[in-house]
Amino acid sequence: MQALLGVLFHFIGGFASGSFYIPYKKVQGWAWESYWIVGGLFSWFIVPPLAAYLTIPGFTEIIAHTNGGILALTYFFGVLWGIGGLTYGLGVRYLGVSLGSSIILGISSVFGSLIPSIYYQFKPQPGKDSISDLVNSSWGQMVLLGLLVCVIGIIVCGKAGGMKDNDLKKNGFVADDKTEFKIGLGLTVAIISGVLSACFAFGIDAGKVMAEEANELWKAANPGEGEFLFQNNVTYVVILLGGLTTNFLWCMLLNARNKTFGDYTNTKTPLLSNYIFSALAGTTWFLQFFFYGMGESKLGNGPSSWILHMAFIILVANSWGLILKEWKGISKKTLTTILSGILIIILSVLIVGYGNYLR
Repeated sequence: MQALLGVLFHFIGGFASGSFYIPYKKVQGWAWESYWIVGGLFSWFIVPPLAAYLTIPGFTEIIAHTNGGILALTYFFGVLWGIGGLTYGLGVRYLGVSLGSSIILGISSVFGSLIPSIYYQFKPQPGKDSISDLVNSSWGQMVLLGLLVCVIGIIVCGKAGGMKDNDLKKNGFVADDKTEFKIGLGLTVAIISGVLSACFAFGIDAGKVMAEEANELWKAANPGEGEFLFQNNVTYVVILLGGLTTNFLWCMLLNARNKTFGDYTNTKTPLLSNYIFSALAGTTWFLQFFFYGMGESKLGNGPSSWILHMAFIILVANSWGLILKEWKGISKKTLTTILSGILIIILSVLIVGYGNYLR
């Protein structure tokens, strides 16, 4: 039952992440950097402390007496993740929701799920799964198999992206999904984003002492009720401040360079709806972490949680890509390829879920 709830929470988080970019498509007359940072203020500055306030009484005290080194490391991983998040937005801009998300999150799933296990192989900690734990157990082997299958699915989705590029050029078709499709530039930023986006998982581990304190306080007040679903909300406040730092500085630089500071007050654009849609996108973005924390409380912050989270995001993002007709103008062979990639990713989710069942 715990594993099933964990998978369900990860699906909801994946749905939120795979859907967050949709409201941005409703923003009119603003440069990318303008709507990205407005949404980001909700994602990283407004909603996280609000969520922590509503779920963890005294969360500020937990942060205040946490060792400065732990806070600094957690924040640092947030800064690196912020670069990944920034380039995520650019990757989606240049590759589309489905292809951009598939490549970025596929790379992130590999780094985010394996590197912590390799780290704990050399610096063991109680309750943390090392790479040998995975290799030498039936459940761990199943999780690794699921990871491999997921990577295969990502490769298939990436191949479909290349086929899409060729189809569009051959047919002289111009995409109408507000995507500036640029396969070369998009792949470059997608790879950067995929590597650095994995730092969010590392940030959770780095700041785990804060979540553990929140968990112990809750269990003391609620004996016999299991693990605290919202324990990670306090850690998110620190990680996401790091993400805000990176994105805010970059977007302000772009506003200055592109002379787009006027977007925020330009009455020739639908200002109210632009702010609402940007806020909705940013809030939806944060919900992925909110539900990831709930899933992680059931499954643990090991490869299982990270690969499930990433796989569900890829699945949802590709589904949105089909719904939004990002693959319009392509051949049946290309469409079959992207659908095959999605089905392979679904299979990887089932395999990882079975691995958790065995555990």
